[in-house]
Amino acid sequence: MQTDIDPRNLIGRKAFDRNGTKIGTIDEVYLDDATGVPEWAAIRTGLFSRDAFVPLEPSELVEGALRIPFDRALIKDAPDFGVGRHLSPEQELQLYHHYGLDVAAPSPPPPDRDFGKVAGSDEP
Repeated sequence: MQTDIDPRNLIGRKAFDRNGTKIGTIDEVYLDDATGVPEWAAIRTGLFSRDAFVPLEPSELVEGALRIPFDRALIKDAPDFGVGRHLSPEQELQLYHHYGLDVAAPSPPPPDRDFGKVAGSDEP
């Protein structure tokens, strides 16, 4: 999704699945803790229904509506964590797996070149 879109402007927009079937209305937008980039949206799926979490990447904003590249049934079966609360890393991982999305593996830490050395000396 375009990353230059203000997440506040997404709230209240309609959301559609990949076939153009209406899913509901965007209720909340969740930002990545580290980057602040909009990562997930909670879609209100009906008047008395729960919210379904959808990934904003690879979704697209098309003609003022969010187009989510998944089937409505998959979206409605997404794990329900309730809205208004922070998504934990474990919950995000469940959502990534539910949608079959790759989770970026954390990069390995740089090698510790000072391992075994005494601080302030060149001796191990």
